[in-house]
Amino acid sequence: MMAKNNHNQERVQKETERVARECTYQDFMKCQPLYFKGTEGVVELTQWFKRMETVFCISNCSMENQTKFSTCTLLASALTWWNSHVMTVGHDVAYAMTWTDLRKKMTDKFCPRNEMKKLETKLWNLKESDKIERYVGGLPDMIHGNIVASRPKTMHDAIEMATELMDKKISTLAECQAENKRKLDNNNQAQQQSAKRQNMAQAYAAGTGERKEYAGTLPLCNRYLRARGVVHALRGGETDQDPNNIEDEIEA
Repeated sequence: MMAKNNHNQERVQKETERVARECTYQDFMKCQPLYFKGTEGVVELTQWFKRMETVFCISNCSMENQTKFSTCTLLASALTWWNSHVMTVGHDVAYAMTWTDLRKKMTDKFCPRNEMKKLETKLWNLKESDKIERYVGGLPDMIHGNIVASRPKTMHDAIEMATELMDKKISTLAECQAENKRKLDNNNQAQQQSAKRQNMAQAYAAGTGERKEYAGTLPLCNRYLRARGVVHALRGGETDQDPNNIEDEIEA
């Protein structure tokens, strides 16, 4: 138990000594900060800022030394700018500047508003492109290829194109369905008419094949009897005065 307490006391003592010990320039440089020339643009300056703040944290650099140590990594045109600033405001005033103020001053110098605007536009375009890609990727196959080929620049354009194409596809599909239904109705009607004609022909054939005998009690008139005799004579036969056969032979 005593050994454990001694170990904890040693650890706390070392932590206290480490915190109390001031960060030197050598300690700062061992953390490998980035160098900045002033010609790399907005992206590189942003990376320099982030890396420098990481080094501050790792090296335990005090706020009083942050501007002094960080400006030692400036090269070329960036170093020329800083030396000019020191000469203008004086050494003490320049190095008394806080890290926040240094960041702002360097941003104004090496990241003009037009450059920042370009960067913002570029980032916005990247986000917009990602949105468009995900939106187009979820469209139905029937219009997906057409939208990809059109290469919409904004989400608004992509949505308008997709809506217009879907309306056309739906309209075309409705027309095709209506045309198919019309053809099917015409075919059904033609089949029904054909079946009706066939039934009528069968009924007519069956009706003309049947002969009904005359079952009446009244005698046929003389005109039919004479016609019966003429027909039978033309056939070279004898006259049949059976009233029930006269109508059949007249028709023959």
